[in-house]
Amino acid sequence: MNNRIAGKAVVLIPARMASTRLPGKPLADIAGLPMIVQVAHRAREADVGRIIVAVDDQRTFDAVASAGYEAVMTRLDHQSGSDRIHEALGKSDAGADADIIINVQGDLPTIDPATIRSALSPLEEPSVDIATLTVEITEEAEKTNPNVVKVVGSPIGQNRLRALYFTRATAPYGAGPLYHHIGLYAYRRSTLERFVSLPPSTLEKRESLEQLRALEVGMRIDAQVVNTIPLGVDTPADLEKARRILSSSSQ
Repeated sequence: MNNRIAGKAVVLIPARMASTRLPGKPLADIAGLPMIVQVAHRAREADVGRIIVAVDDQRTFDAVASAGYEAVMTRLDHQSGSDRIHEALGKSDAGADADIIINVQGDLPTIDPATIRSALSPLEEPSVDIATLTVEITEEAEKTNPNVVKVVGSPIGQNRLRALYFTRATAPYGAGPLYHHIGLYAYRRSTLERFVSLPPSTLEKRESLEQLRALEVGMRIDAQVVNTIPLGVDTPADLEKARRILSSSSQ
């Protein structure tokens, strides 16, 4: 934990069994382990704090527990990963020991542990409510792809943007870099509690991007610029790619 950041961190990993494109995704085998366990391993290698996996299925709970990690059962009806990790936090840390929550998505089995650690850096600034990650877009096709979420932000230092907007459109207009948002967040505990208490906002619903809820109520989000986009496993092709990566790294 960076000694310039006051507080104790916990890594919360939401795992949801109901995936339309890849059913049973958390338990998909990657290099001999369920995907959710591989994600927990990356979080352990990041060495930033206690690891809790928020699950909604007994099979996932058992797989996580068998691997030696802490699992918390959560409701099936959560609308977002933020809601799921908030419930898990309340159940596992009722005494509010942790005040920084790192939300690592449960479908990032190959993420570089250093990338997870990078999410803490913006919280060195006390006025930052939420930290996230971004990478400069280098492929032309990504600039116009609505599935690639872009961060529109002002540079505020080396490898740091203050987020002004998130969008699926190509933005901002004109010459200059465009940035691909990476959906990994570090929240102050008070921020997460406030965030989940708010109703979905106008722009959030329009863009289908929940982080806009935070911006619309005046929360500050800073994005740390990193070098690579972690592989998100959403399709069978993604799964095969993750298997190749982790199989080769374990040899």
